[in-house]
Amino acid sequence: MTGPNRPSEGGSLGRATGSIATVGLGEGDVRMLGRQFLFSLYAAMRNLRIYPVDNPTVQKSLEDLSRTARELVSSDGEGEFRVAGEFLFLNATRMKLEVDNYESFSFVIARFRESDVERLGFRQLPEPAEWAVLLTCLLDPVGSSPRSRFDALRDALEVHDVQAFRLRPFEQESDALDDAAEQRARARRVYEQAVVAMVDVQWAVGHAHPANLKRLKRVVQGIVDQMLVAEASLVALTSVRGYAADEVAHAIDVAILSVALGRRVGLNRLALYQLGFSALFHDIGLSRLPESLYDAAAVPPADRWRMLRQHPWLGVLALLQLRDQADFAYRSMLVAYQHHMRRDLSGYPQTRRIGELTYSARIVAVADAYAAVTSRRLATGLPLDPSEVLALLLANPARALDPVLLKGLAQLLGTYPVGTAVLLASGEVGVVVRVNPLAELGDRPIVRIARDAEGAHQFPGREVNLAEVDEAGAFRHAIVGTFDADRHGIRAGDYVL
Repeated sequence: MTGPNRPSEGGSLGRATGSIATVGLGEGDVRMLGRQFLFSLYAAMRNLRIYPVDNPTVQKSLEDLSRTARELVSSDGEGEFRVAGEFLFLNATRMKLEVDNYESFSFVIARFRESDVERLGFRQLPEPAEWAVLLTCLLDPVGSSPRSRFDALRDALEVHDVQAFRLRPFEQESDALDDAAEQRARARRVYEQAVVAMVDVQWAVGHAHPANLKRLKRVVQGIVDQMLVAEASLVALTSVRGYAADEVAHAIDVAILSVALGRRVGLNRLALYQLGFSALFHDIGLSRLPESLYDAAAVPPADRWRMLRQHPWLGVLALLQLRDQADFAYRSMLVAYQHHMRRDLSGYPQTRRIGELTYSARIVAVADAYAAVTSRRLATGLPLDPSEVLALLLANPARALDPVLLKGLAQLLGTYPVGTAVLLASGEVGVVVRVNPLAELGDRPIVRIARDAEGAHQFPGREVNLAEVDEAGAFRHAIVGTFDADRHGIRAGDYVL
């Protein structure tokens, strides 16, 4: 197989010397500049509440805000302010809530939520007059509901020809959950954004170029946000192939499954962000292996396996370059180093110094084991049927993967994971599109018929809930086995998406 997709420019990959560097400011510098931006924003809003817009005090505060925004964009390359729960993010960096900024924190979050503004980005450098229009609308919103106030704010900016800002509202969970098609579309957008960001990072590692980790952090935030709104739509995409080269797709699938497992065991939103970021980098050491590894004819199996076993500590070396991302990098290094170790410290790399694996590494190990053997990757050869993989993992000796997390994975995916083709007693072939939400009915998913009893192709096919019962209380449908969809020309992804 080949490595991840890369831009078409020439030159060798330089895998042995590649490193990760970051674009723009480090997190500490962004937080310092973020404090200035927050205080400037708060001061301008407070003065606009007291004085008319042409007052010298107001004008000075607006000029200070514009200057701080200009410094942010010129130093870090972008400007994006985001509300997430009770936290504020600036350019994907979470700002620290402290005693001296509590008032400004709470005031700004309240004004943004009041007008349903989740993100505020700068298309270009806003002028003081443009800030005045935006902040005046936030201070005196028009409308009976947050969404109507957001619409009024956007209309006001258009009327005053203010084009510098990029606004995005909060996701409406009730609408999202009622609209399955829209939810699947959002999940696809999140996945596609992850592919682009991960290809960029893996290419940068190989070329020793700066990597845009801020974009990758926003991708992880998107994964977590989508998971908290509608878990099934995003988890389903881990069974669909063809979005990207196998190594890129594997990293994203492991991140999604890890976040889903982390949510199942009760991790909070911030812990899920950190887990997802670490999971994306669990195999980054593969980018430091020579390209000859991917030529099956040139490298004997024994040598290939020996080289592959080096990728955990090579991943640590790559992540050591994240000096300005210390908090994430330390967790990521532990996950990269430990994700092929087992609970009794068997596996690789072999070590006697680690007393216990981190919980993040245990989660990623389970997600990695499942994703690796259900996809067509160099280390594992032909993919196995997802339902077979779950059975194999659950049957492993207790010393291998964490049994509690394995049971959590089985509950998450169901007996027949999304994308599995199943043969029904009626002779029909169905593709699993949703897991039954009731745990006791995990072996009776919702399927879409891909072939009828005569073998005729069906698309999009009717949807059948295998938990349906007849008048006597007996199940109407039964699964008699799984079906090799690829071998028989059925593209499971067409039905899932």
